[in-house]
Amino acid sequence: MTRVWMLPALLVLSGAVLATGSALRGAPVMAAVILLLFVLFAGLNSPLVFPTPVSAAEARRRSATDGRPVVYWRPGCTFCLRLRLRLGRDASRLHWVDIWRDPAGAAVVRAANGGDETVPTVVVADRPHVNPDPAWVRAQLPPPA
Repeated sequence: MTRVWMLPALLVLSGAVLATGSALRGAPVMAAVILLLFVLFAGLNSPLVFPTPVSAAEARRRSATDGRPVVYWRPGCTFCLRLRLRLGRDASRLHWVDIWRDPAGAAVVRAANGGDETVPTVVVADRPHVNPDPAWVRAQLPPPA
């Protein structure tokens, strides 16, 4: 199992353990609710919620061509999840780089943040912005063609 799936797997496993305990105590409805909540939270923290990541080099190349921002993120980051969810459908118009899958992307984030891997880091016109407001990111998108 890769590192990006560790948190979702741990959440599902924890939910299963808690749900089993509730079921054994005679509360099957509560067990189902607990399991459902943990599975939902695991899904929100999985790479499935984010658009398909590209490499840092590919994201820079695409951004130079179409002018769209590049978002450096990692699974399990609540601030990245907030950005993704608040962007809604516009999230697919950005170039997403998973820093856990791409060492070059992690290096870009460390260079922009004084050695820290603080995400989300959004690069617009070669300028990094750490944890920007989603409305601001949406305003940086070029108009749809």
